[in-house]
Amino acid sequence: MTEKPNIKTLGSLRASGYISKNIKDELRDNLKTKIRNKESVFEGIFGYENTVIPQLEHAILSRHNINLLGLRGQAKTRLARMMTSLLDEWIPFIEGSEINDDPMNPISRYAKELIEKEGDNTPIEWLHRDERFFEKLATPDVTVADLIGDVDPIKAANLKLSYADDRVIHFGMIPRANRCIFVINELPDLQARIQVSLFNILQEGDVQIRGFKVRMPLDIQFVFTANPEDYTNRGSIVTPLKDRIGSQILTHYPENINIAREITNYESSLDSRQKNGVYVPSLAKDLLEQIGFEARESEYVDSKSGVSARMSITAFENLLSTAERRSLLTDDEATSVRLSDFVGIIPAITGKVELVYEGEQEGSEAVAQLLIDNAIRTLFTSYFPKVEKLEKKNIDGPFSQITEWFLEDDGFLEITDESSDEAYAKSLNRIYPLDQIIEKYQPDTQPEDVLFLKEFILWGLAVNKRLNRERFRTGVFFS
Repeated sequence: MTEKPNIKTLGSLRASGYISKNIKDELRDNLKTKIRNKESVFEGIFGYENTVIPQLEHAILSRHNINLLGLRGQAKTRLARMMTSLLDEWIPFIEGSEINDDPMNPISRYAKELIEKEGDNTPIEWLHRDERFFEKLATPDVTVADLIGDVDPIKAANLKLSYADDRVIHFGMIPRANRCIFVINELPDLQARIQVSLFNILQEGDVQIRGFKVRMPLDIQFVFTANPEDYTNRGSIVTPLKDRIGSQILTHYPENINIAREITNYESSLDSRQKNGVYVPSLAKDLLEQIGFEARESEYVDSKSGVSARMSITAFENLLSTAERRSLLTDDEATSVRLSDFVGIIPAITGKVELVYEGEQEGSEAVAQLLIDNAIRTLFTSYFPKVEKLEKKNIDGPFSQITEWFLEDDGFLEITDESSDEAYAKSLNRIYPLDQIIEKYQPDTQPEDVLFLKEFILWGLAVNKRLNRERFRTGVFFS
């Protein structure tokens, strides 16, 4: 942050050659500079480089108010917050003004009277761009008074003014956000009569409060966010308001696993112990993201509600914590994530997916386990041959040796949630055909990934009905 300018009066501001700009021109000019300098504006936003971000930049260059339309967890509010980086670092305003009056272009009665009285000695203050962001979650109980303002009887009594005097007005959030970015989240949840109150602000700059028609050309960059109207049964954006919003931009979920992984990696809040003490195989990261893709396609999950990217982020944090807790119990200094650790992410899934009726009948935990199984089934064929449902008699399939190993002397494998790394490795290494399959189909596997891949083969055979898998209270059992 650069130091606040040392200009304290209107006269000094004029002498400095300061030129006043409205907020939309400010955003536009700074965006043009960043584009010319090949600088990234929306750092940490992945997967929108060729879709959402260009459209958002078009809208800013066009000086439009913006509506970001998309399902939950698609970085709509994040995009709006990052627009503050396109504002000038410091702007001057009349000291004491409730609505950040521009010294060169005052709009409130207070500012005009102060300039008339003080002239060039009018005191000036400075506002940093980080303080120029206002956000309001639209809820059915929001009133016109909250957003626009109301008559304040206490102010009238203190100043000994009649209700006919416009100085008794107490400004709401929108006038106080003058020269700022103002975000209304979940716009359809705002009652229709409240949405109507925004018409004039967006188009003409009039503010009407309790019979006062206050002509105030407010200077605001509006950003609205909304879920698609077919999802939100609570309400919709009234057509005349939609007509006054310059650009509507559709957001979307990550299009592939690589982008989803980048988002999760960037957003996950991990402490140094988890970063240094828990190794996560690449396949485990892919599997985690694939669960989100399976959820968005699942017949048990409400597709209109969407599956937030936050599910993968919290699931990743849970996965690391599951491995970390185990290493603390077994006194292993460092450990690696196991596939059986994925039981620890179930709470992150059940809290993030909205089930349809059939899903409710199955139960949230059963649906979560099903999504994990589907993700394993989907990724299995990327690593190993497809498991055929019916194999011809007397012809050995690629996994025949494994199934034969389990048939010999009632072979079984038990992996407990709290077994040490040594016991875990010993259990899996007993099944010698696993080494042969990895050597044949995945010969370039890193040594630290081998155990996870071995367990992955067993889970893959279980979800394809070639092995039995049972979950018990403290672990998983294959037979």
